[in-house]
Amino acid sequence: MLNIVVCIKQVPDTNEVRLDPKTGTLIREGVPSIMNPDDKAGLEAALRIKDELGAVVRAVSMGPAQADAVLREALAMGADEAYLISDRAFGGADTWATSSTLAAAVSRLPHDIVFTGRQAIDGDTAQVGPQMAEHLGIPNVSYAEEIRVVGDSLIVKRQFESSYQVVRVKMPCLVTALTELNRPRYMTPGGIFSAYREKQVTVWTRPDVPVDDSNIGLKGSPTRVKESFPKPLKGKGEVVTMDAEAEADYLVAKLREKFVI
Repeated sequence: MLNIVVCIKQVPDTNEVRLDPKTGTLIREGVPSIMNPDDKAGLEAALRIKDELGAVVRAVSMGPAQADAVLREALAMGADEAYLISDRAFGGADTWATSSTLAAAVSRLPHDIVFTGRQAIDGDTAQVGPQMAEHLGIPNVSYAEEIRVVGDSLIVKRQFESSYQVVRVKMPCLVTALTELNRPRYMTPGGIFSAYREKQVTVWTRPDVPVDDSNIGLKGSPTRVKESFPKPLKGKGEVVTMDAEAEADYLVAKLREKFVI
């Protein structure tokens, strides 16, 4: 039976996020939290493999105590076990410290396949999954939009901007999932009941995670976010009314002016 670990992150719903105009930092108060969409696609991929071939699916998240909610959601969707990596020592981590901590936690669990999302919507770095693969010493396939298990390998279709690539990778391996990979299932009433009444979220603190102190938390983070800012609004568009031939000439002139053609 396959052992699959899925790393999920609780993130603020970016549709509700606002920035403090003075400090340039996120205003998180009153903003609902959700399971990161790419991570949910990875969870669904794991559950589909479980449905088809049989597998034990373990969900892992690193974060504060409230991240328990997304792990309960994973259990309600069909995950078998859930682990929350939570300790003040891990706070303030950048992608390097986060990947070091998560990889050390995953190393304690049996894993033929490790799923992560391509990136988190609150950071958009797409670095944690590949870094984890390096820490674990296993191959990584990123940007997965289709997955098949064939024997001891995965056949993965990788998305690119104008093409795609199909690769075969032997397990154990790590795959970063795109939201296009699938359409995640809903929680069932029975699953929700089981997640909150019958199953447990195992909490691992600093002593439970075999990682060097120099690679965790704020002190183990070689990068810092200096400032966050919203995407600037586009200027008001120009409306012109003329006949078709004049419109074509006008459009071509504008494209040349902006060096598009």
